[in-house]
Amino acid sequence: MSISLPLPETGSWFRGPDGRTFEVVAVDEKDQTIELQHFDGTLEEMDAEAWLELAAEPVDAPEDWSGSLDMDSEDLPKDDMVHEAFDDPMNFVDSCE
Repeated sequence: MSISLPLPETGSWFRGPDGRTFEVVAVDEKDQTIELQHFDGTLEEMDAEAWLELAAEPVDAPEDWSGSLDMDSEDLPKDDMVHEAFDDPMNFVDSCE
């Protein structure tokens, strides 16, 4: 009999004991694994036990979410685009190509 450990929700932001912030980008309930993306873009996967040991603190998403994207200000649109229904930041990134 396996015990299911509480897992974080995808899209949640946390701060680890080292002070670095990260987002939970994937949770596999079957395998009991969590995939994290640190603000600098680094990906990390851990099992549920390691997640509990991490004792990460929930935090609000950072205002500057571009830290994990490889974009410079030159890559941004030159016009004053209005972002209506801006649900997915990747839609914005895709429109800059």
